[in-house]
Amino acid sequence: MKWSRNRTGYYLKEGVSSIFNHSLMSFASICIIIAFLLIMGSFILLAVNINDIIGGLEDENIILAYIDEYLSEFEARALGAELARTANVSRVNFITREEALERFIGRHEETGRFADVDPTWLRHRFEVFVEDIAFISDTLHEMRTIYGIERVNANLTVARALVSVRTIVTGISVVIIAVLLAISLFIMSNTIKLATYERREEIAIMRMVGATNSFIRWPFITEGFILGFLGSMASYAVLWSLYGIMAGRVYNFEAFFINLVPFSVVSVPVFFLFAAIGFGVGVGGSGLALNKYLKV
Repeated sequence: MKWSRNRTGYYLKEGVSSIFNHSLMSFASICIIIAFLLIMGSFILLAVNINDIIGGLEDENIILAYIDEYLSEFEARALGAELARTANVSRVNFITREEALERFIGRHEETGRFADVDPTWLRHRFEVFVEDIAFISDTLHEMRTIYGIERVNANLTVARALVSVRTIVTGISVVIIAVLLAISLFIMSNTIKLATYERREEIAIMRMVGATNSFIRWPFITEGFILGFLGSMASYAVLWSLYGIMAGRVYNFEAFFINLVPFSVVSVPVFFLFAAIGFGVGVGGSGLALNKYLKV
């Protein structure tokens, strides 16, 4: 146990010492990680907000299920339980003839031409909210088979457009993040290779005296881990601050049609994502940089 602690202390000491001895390269590595994570984090937040906006539009894309006119209000309400059990349905809301007429008059109150409309001319109905509009066609088909449902209406064109936008946004975000990750790992690896090249004689001497590959590698891995951790935490703090400033300006401009998702909603997953990527880029870059000098 004592030997393990001594070796761990040696790795930490050498890793920290290397960061200060090669401060310019270390600073460049941290800046690369910060730049990559800021760009990636921006795309993540953009995708989250776009998906939230699309989700809000999805909630407004309601299915209207009209009840057979010969059913009483009690019988019509009883259909709600069966509709709620339909696949992909999140909730249902019953609307009586009278409530439907009030809404209709409210939308056309400036004309005043529908004040004398008899509620019996309308039908009882349900507002049906779905969990995923991608399966709205299947939901409509299943609802049409329920006895007592006269017809169902939904704006399939809007639903399909929203699904397409969501798919495109998600796909583009994934591709961009993957490309940025590959570029960042490549640049980080080459940056550390430059620092490793300056120490090639030190590595050669260590190999000549019998040092194992792991003994040579671990100080560099420790250095990469520290650089990755510092870069990821710095980028997380900067992203949080910039997002807060942007959210404040959106609110000050009274752009209430844009509801930015609070950073607190995504802060925990973004924190762990940044930490994991910082660790992966730092340690992975260090490991790739050393391979050339550790070949027998």
